[in-house]
Amino acid sequence: TLVAHQREELGRVETLQRLVANAVDNGLVVTDGAGRITSANRTAVEILGGGPTHQGVLLESVLPGAGALAPDGASSELVVGDTEESQRVLRIKAATLSDTYQRPIGRVYVLQDVTTVRDMESRLSEHERIEAYAGAVRPLDDTPVPAFEGLIGESDAMRRVFSLIEKAAPTDSTILITGESGTGKELVARAVHRASLRAGRPFVVVDCASLHENLLQSELFGHEKGAYTGAVRLKHGLFEVADRGTIFLDEIGEVTLPLQVKLLRVLETGVFRHVGGTADVSVDVRVITATNRDLETMMRTGAFREDLYYRLNVFSIPIPPLRERREDITQLVEHFIRSSGIVGKRDSRVSPDAMRVLEGYAWPGNARELQNVIERALILCDGNVVLPEHLPIGMRLSKPLPSRRDEASRPTLADAERDYIRQVLEECNGHRHKAAQILGISERNLYRKLKELEPEPVP
Repeated sequence: TLVAHQREELGRVETLQRLVANAVDNGLVVTDGAGRITSANRTAVEILGGGPTHQGVLLESVLPGAGALAPDGASSELVVGDTEESQRVLRIKAATLSDTYQRPIGRVYVLQDVTTVRDMESRLSEHERIEAYAGAVRPLDDTPVPAFEGLIGESDAMRRVFSLIEKAAPTDSTILITGESGTGKELVARAVHRASLRAGRPFVVVDCASLHENLLQSELFGHEKGAYTGAVRLKHGLFEVADRGTIFLDEIGEVTLPLQVKLLRVLETGVFRHVGGTADVSVDVRVITATNRDLETMMRTGAFREDLYYRLNVFSIPIPPLRERREDITQLVEHFIRSSGIVGKRDSRVSPDAMRVLEGYAWPGNARELQNVIERALILCDGNVVLPEHLPIGMRLSKPLPSRRDEASRPTLADAERDYIRQVLEECNGHRHKAAQILGISERNLYRKLKELEPEPVP
């Protein structure tokens, strides 16, 4: 009677399992008390291979080591496959099935093929993998990795950037980094990640401008097997790779409106679906975005969603162009020389005349352009001294920007207006009515302007 009762309970569980199996993307396997498979959904059959259901087969015979997984609810990974080419990584969770008297009558296993995740993680460069664990592994002298590594500058403009990074990093708030091309937006995003509590987790970079909409959607959210032509296997997206870390979406202004809707849902809920999938995937990811476009203008013209803009712009870090922090150029030049790929030229210096050319140039390409110019100059120079002739001819012939001293000596608009009014009054021998006629204003307005512009009482 007890055996019959257990079979009845197991049958009920199997029936319930079959009802939900097709709605679940992961593999589901149910075994009896002896470890024999009683049912498996289609995904599990694809993962396990072999017969259509594996009915009555010992789980250990098709998935060695799975039966020993314990305790219930624990997540373990198992490598299966005889050869390196056929090896797959399975993530397995197991739970014991009990009857109404809490007596064990079998187990249920949830299988997930995470081989693609491992493949995508291996695609991260060696530098990124080392950086991902920089928070956990310290150098021998216990010196922490500097959060602002790669960001060069001591100008007031850059000090403001550093201050914003320090304020934003400890939070999980979404950050929008703005600035012209070549200003170092990715460096700022990395600095935020390194200074955050997620520093020991992945930092994943996505260039939104370089991918077509459909490909970008698949890269971000992954796709199910058979979702479209060429989707021969389950692919996990970069949001999953960045789980518990940071994802940096560069050139966010290039994302199309349909994909903006999907991004908004992830930002608001942390949930998305694979392309072609029906099950929700939850992730814990900090999102940092960057753009060189005016998103506010795009929002007003309908090219960028207003709700997404406000969700991205929780905290903004504007990066100044190089022409607005020219006092940092000398320090940047020294840095680019020391880190140059031309090993024999890393002790080179820049002549004063060449430095004046560099400091007087407008730098439309910003720090990235400066780095390329220095690299070219190091190739051309012979005596480890960069001279003006080693710089691009267009740069040498361009009209130099005014120096900081010249800018400081320029009169303000108020100064220019005051001087002009004085000049007209002198020409009119102090006759205000005639001066007001020449200036095209009323005598009353002239008196008011004199009161505003002159610190001393007007006679």
